[in-house]
Amino acid sequence: MPHHILKDHDHNQCISSALRSAEDICLQRGIKLTQIRRQVLEIIWQGHQPSTAYDILDCLSQQQNKKVAPPTVYRALDFLLDNGLIHRLESMNAYIGCDAPTTPHQSCFLICSHCRSVAELHDMPIYAALAEEVRQEGFKAKGIMIEVKGVCADCVEQGQSA
Repeated sequence: MPHHILKDHDHNQCISSALRSAEDICLQRGIKLTQIRRQVLEIIWQGHQPSTAYDILDCLSQQQNKKVAPPTVYRALDFLLDNGLIHRLESMNAYIGCDAPTTPHQSCFLICSHCRSVAELHDMPIYAALAEEVRQEGFKAKGIMIEVKGVCADCVEQGQSA
């Protein structure tokens, strides 16, 4: 979701919708969205900004009033990634909620270096062109992820520069 849209954004509705969608997907696939997995997903959706595993670990420990072991968070993150409910931003080693988990897609992420917001763009023509170039080279790609760093429209409007 582009950051400039967030001004009139009902964030509670957004989180509820993401959780409902995750529950539906898990039900359809016959897999469990455990309480920990649900909490991790909710933490990731709380700010429309990337969260590192340790950010999530700290938040989860605070919510549970006890220290949570890192493998607990990493297992939950692996589950959420494997089921297309979140994305991992490689350049930041951080996670962001997937805004279209029911549809297979390739995403391009616009990452604001000032406010850290992330917008996810779907199925851009550049992916088809890139996939064709990769194929012509005989290269077997495991995945293609594009991350664009810069300054979002809101931050530009507030006078921030790249």
